[in-house]
Amino acid sequence: MQQLHVENKMAVPRFTKVTINVGIGKMLSAQKADSEKIISTISEDLSRITGQKPQTTYARKDIATFKLRQGAPSGLRVTLRGRRMYDFLTRLIQIGLPRTRDFKGIKLSSVDEGGNLTMGIREHIVFPEVSPDSIRMIFGFSITIGTTAKDRESAIALFRSIGIPFERTE
Repeated sequence: MQQLHVENKMAVPRFTKVTINVGIGKMLSAQKADSEKIISTISEDLSRITGQKPQTTYARKDIATFKLRQGAPSGLRVTLRGRRMYDFLTRLIQIGLPRTRDFKGIKLSSVDEGGNLTMGIREHIVFPEVSPDSIRMIFGFSITIGTTAKDRESAIALFRSIGIPFERTE
């Protein structure tokens, strides 16, 4: 409240949701294997990481360049709110990001004008919930953290207050 010069505590920005998306189109086309097996493998690992069963998303229309057909599975997504959201954010900041290979911080340009942060994780194995023995395939995913911030500066202040490591600008 002091940093943003806000008098009413209800006007302080807060987190609304965390959305995790995994695109599986490339994996399905590269490995001519059973698509249900790939989806279930990724779904198991994602549910271990997030604590919630992911929802399968399907292509809305045909796109020939991407070899995508309408109705074909194209990704998995999880939306976290409440306690699960805060648990995931804690594990991401304290365990996941420090274990990421060649991690120098999140770019400030990842925060959009609406106050939301979008970042990508290249390998899901940075989370301790995924045991190295049970890994069948390594996949990456994108994480979007939604806030009630009105502008970019107040969102960056919110992210810094919970300890999200931003890249140092010199």
